Amino acid sequence: MVEATQHKPCPICGKPSVERYRPFCSRRCADVDLNRWLSGFYAVPVGADEDEDQLPLAPDETPQ
Repeated sequence: MVEATQHKPCPICGKPSVERYRPFCSRRCADVDLNRWLSGFYAVPVGADEDEDQLPLAPDETPQ
């Protein structure tokens, strides 16, 4: 178990994280991570069964 005084290293560069930018070590690494999300480098996988068209209708919805 990780103690409260220990932090995991920065996921971008591996340096020790800084409380202000945690889990990152700097504003730069935080911005690099944000850019990766916004540019589509990171993606959350979606399975075929999670398609919106296949979800059951809510009780107050009617089929269209």
